[in-house]
Amino acid sequence: MSQTPRLLRVLAGETLDRPPVWFMRQAGRSLPEYRVLREKAPDFIAFCLHPEMAAEATLQPMRRFPMDAAIVFADILLIPLALGQDVWFEAGEGPRLGALPPIEALRDAVEGSTARLANVGETLARVRVELEPERALIGFAGAPWTVATYMLEGRGSQRESARTYAYAHPEALDALLDVLVDATARYLVMQARAGAQVLKLFESWADNLAEDVFERIVVGPHRRIVEQVRAAGVDTPIIGFPRSAGALVEGYAERVPVQAVALDTQASAGLGRSIQAQGKAIQGALDNLLLRAGGPALEARVEQLLAQWASGPYIFNLGHGVMPDTPIEHIARVVERVTGKPANRLAAE
Repeated sequence: MSQTPRLLRVLAGETLDRPPVWFMRQAGRSLPEYRVLREKAPDFIAFCLHPEMAAEATLQPMRRFPMDAAIVFADILLIPLALGQDVWFEAGEGPRLGALPPIEALRDAVEGSTARLANVGETLARVRVELEPERALIGFAGAPWTVATYMLEGRGSQRESARTYAYAHPEALDALLDVLVDATARYLVMQARAGAQVLKLFESWADNLAEDVFERIVVGPHRRIVEQVRAAGVDTPIIGFPRSAGALVEGYAERVPVQAVALDTQASAGLGRSIQAQGKAIQGALDNLLLRAGGPALEARVEQLLAQWASGPYIFNLGHGVMPDTPIEHIARVVERVTGKPANRLAAE
């Protein structure tokens, strides 16, 4: 049996006897062992930048479930931190960011930003040593527009002022996105060289954008990131995730040279098949709330997703990340259905 990870085979265009499976946010608060580990770090940023603890968090779901891939435990807001913006997490409220530094200071910080995130590379190297060869390791970054919304707003709960800024100050936004393109490409190259076999761009806030704006602040930056990664000699496959972009996703797939497009919960069967017909893999789109709820509706939707997409290159995943209060039994049941392998229920007991 080939030890080439299923995820890599699908990203190369293969259709397999079953799709590979992994879940966004599979490492984290849904696992009791993660909560124990998290208490050992003084804050969330310190936790993300502690290679030993971050590697352990990455590996925890791999011990519990027969996932086909691990995704490095990190956060999309490490890039603003590396560029010199203050970033911290308020308990129960989420991320907060300090004042946006001047664009000149951000540009000057790009060259050294990867060195400031070297601990993420060490985390990847540690995980790759521990992970079985048939299971893939994924690195990731937040995409420029999504990261810019946090940098401009100082938090992630509201994005109206960032969208207004995109209309009112297009040149200033483009300058910020250019900085983030350069920093993100460098960061992804570092992750690939540290052991990541797949890279993913998370555009979490691709919703409610007019088509021309979507082209300028999502499609263009994603395309330039891929081009810069390839120019650095890195051929690691890339998954793009323009979450909640609706009908614009098909055009994204046509114009951004990624190997796969991740789909959110609203994606239709026809949209997925259309992207597969372009020669690209698709990923998604199980509702994370349905995973939390469980029951016959969950089982029916899993069967539906497999029936509609598994005849082409398909990666089974969610349309958004695992919710913190998702029962472990629900995750185990879905992964067992896709892989035919039971979870290790004693892994963390």
